[in-house]
Amino acid sequence: NTPMRIISWNTNGLRATIKQGNLDPLLTKYKPDILCLQEIKAELEQIPAEYQHVHGYTLYVSASRARKGYSGVGFYIKDGFDVTVPVNGIGNEVFDVEGRNIVTTIQTKTNSIVLINTYFPNGGGGPERLDYKLKFYDTYLKYVDGLQKKGNMVLFCGDVNTAHTEIDLARPKENADNTGFLPTEREWLDQVVDHGYVDMF
Repeated sequence: NTPMRIISWNTNGLRATIKQGNLDPLLTKYKPDILCLQEIKAELEQIPAEYQHVHGYTLYVSASRARKGYSGVGFYIKDGFDVTVPVNGIGNEVFDVEGRNIVTTIQTKTNSIVLINTYFPNGGGGPERLDYKLKFYDTYLKYVDGLQKKGNMVLFCGDVNTAHTEIDLARPKENADNTGFLPTEREWLDQVVDHGYVDMF
């Protein structure tokens, strides 16, 4: 089997990334099979036509339907790479409306791998958004566990918007009471590891 190269990157605006000239070198130098992008802040029609198909890749997007120019995820998939057409969302409209997930299945000689690219909520902006984030986490883990129970290999990537351990932050003590490093958020990442998922990087 040939190794796959999958790169994940929060672009904080795909149109800006393109305009700044930062997308082309990533595709041409590193040549990923799939580039997973988060926080693209755009619908497919808003991406310049020449960047919907570029350097032998096709762009697939899951955009926010709740607010334009907000969140959103996408895949650049190498043409000819054996994947299913990506699906927007994980089947829960409460979360799917924000364009936070895009899912594809990679076919290999021995099995299929479900790849999920996710931009997790950040939990800032008050108790309601933190509650939304924690519910998203629970729903998400049930979703990936369900895929695994059906016999799929599961690979998920993206911006989790939580630092797991103290080594993941420059100033853990100062951030102990801040969203993104709260004990309740970090506990979810403990659960992910307890469920047998491996942090690959």
